[in-house]
Amino acid sequence: MGSLLRSLSGVRWGELRDAKGAVAGGIPPLLSRIAYGDGDVARIAIDDLGDVICALGFVVGEATAPTVPFLLELAGSPRVACKTELLGLLGSIYQTGQWHSAASTTRDRKHDASYRQQTDWETASRTAVYAGRSVIEGVASSVRPEEATPARKLLQMMDDTPPFPEL
Repeated sequence: MGSLLRSLSGVRWGELRDAKGAVAGGIPPLLSRIAYGDGDVARIAIDDLGDVICALGFVVGEATAPTVPFLLELAGSPRVACKTELLGLLGSIYQTGQWHSAASTTRDRKHDASYRQQTDWETASRTAVYAGRSVIEGVASSVRPEEATPARKLLQMMDDTPPFPEL
């Protein structure tokens, strides 16, 4: 695979489900296209990846959190194109919270258990993005404004986003 994405094969993608409920086996090829494709190929792969790990821009799945470290690795690499799009996808993942919102507003406690798995995915995904804060800070210090500006926006979002409500 090259120097990027070396640990990609260490994830059991076939045992994970994406945000649409499908087996997550298509994620590694998309990450590889982002890492090694030209700008157009990488943009299409980021868009396709967004559809499977952050569907509709706000629904994460079981495979989202394991994918985030690879997105951060790509965003921090000087050779990878489309940092703006990668940072945008990381921002969408960080902002997800629909299941937490639904679980906190339900009055019928018997439904709370049905949200547990999805809220866990949201928490794990947000935590994974936050764990890469140093990578995002590195991109934010870039002399290239097309990289630094979206990274600074993501950092600001991370600072401004309140924690998930207690369930």
